[in-house]
Amino acid sequence: MLLVETPKEVLQMYNFNFYNPVKVLFGAGRLNDLHGEQLPGKKALICIGGQSVKKYGYLERLEKQLDMAGVEHVLFEGIRPNPTRQNVMDGAKAVRDNGCDFVIALGGGSIMDCTKCIALMAANDGDIWDYSLSGTGGKKTPANPAIPIICITTSAGTASEVDIASVISDDEADEKTGIFFPSMFPTISVVDSDLMMSVPPKFTAYQGMDAFFHASETVVNKNVHPMAEMFALKTIEFVAKYLPRAVKDGSDKEARGYMALANTFAGYYMMCTSAHTIEHTMGSFHPDLVHGAGLIMTAHAYYDFFAEKKAAEEPMIKMAKAMGIENASSGKDFIKALDDLIAAVGCEDLKMSDAGITEDELKLYPAKIHEVLGGDITADPLPLSDEDYLTIYQNAWR
Repeated sequence: MLLVETPKEVLQMYNFNFYNPVKVLFGAGRLNDLHGEQLPGKKALICIGGQSVKKYGYLERLEKQLDMAGVEHVLFEGIRPNPTRQNVMDGAKAVRDNGCDFVIALGGGSIMDCTKCIALMAANDGDIWDYSLSGTGGKKTPANPAIPIICITTSAGTASEVDIASVISDDEADEKTGIFFPSMFPTISVVDSDLMMSVPPKFTAYQGMDAFFHASETVVNKNVHPMAEMFALKTIEFVAKYLPRAVKDGSDKEARGYMALANTFAGYYMMCTSAHTIEHTMGSFHPDLVHGAGLIMTAHAYYDFFAEKKAAEEPMIKMAKAMGIENASSGKDFIKALDDLIAAVGCEDLKMSDAGITEDELKLYPAKIHEVLGGDITADPLPLSDEDYLTIYQNAWR
């Protein structure tokens, strides 16, 4: 009998940790079940951004659930689309001033990110930036865990409702940072696709492609393993099939439901690469840039950089097949499928220049990549130099 020794690096691929303590109420209408859950406190700070959750009745529905559960509640409004350190600190003060013992995020990724940081700062001294690992961050470890968090997502894109990560901006330093500590896992999250029916087509596309890129970056990540790839490839399949439908007809319940599922799947094992950092760097200079839009603007240039070098052939072929290209045989098949998907959701004309990004400022971005926390810049299919980053930006710019 021939004995073949398995290389150590192959065995290592199957070593991973998986921990997710979030109780998820998933499905259309599940917000109606919240009152029956064991809620983590007696008085909640409800955190929202704009007026849409009021306009469409989502806030009223949440307040009714809390009233049925005998939980008091206070409203905190005005969180920005790219939430700031000031948003966080104002929210933490509101928790203390009103005697709240838990927080509820009602909104999309920005609202959930900010709310998780509010929960952290409600229990700790100092400023949220003290706990940032970015260039100007304090890099401290919080002394106390965050107060309990409930997330109710109204978008299908970030999956912030099932993870510990938050992205916060500092306008003064032109920085975005990732902040993540284990206590920032939500206690309960509601993924109710009925709350996503009102998202306009443009933002449906941006959010859905964000979920797609969480998954595609995971598949090309050099450290990917079967657990992560399983969630990621299913996400890619669902987005490719259902996002064009959701963009075309926001009332398509089946499409909205599968996009909600894609969003959550991607969040269960998200292994982002420098593609996310490339976009967060752009956003640190242009705070009004919508995250999903920025990812779309740079996607072709990022993935094609590796396709040209045949550096990610196997993972790109897997993704192309998940997108319905049955005879995919090269990375270029994925690039075409990606371009076709971006066109199918009406985003083929997105331009960096339309977001106010000038060609001259691109040269400032590579150095900033090392200060901004987004994805893992060591996990790309090939190591990227500052010159490579600049090439990707220049190829993406128009």
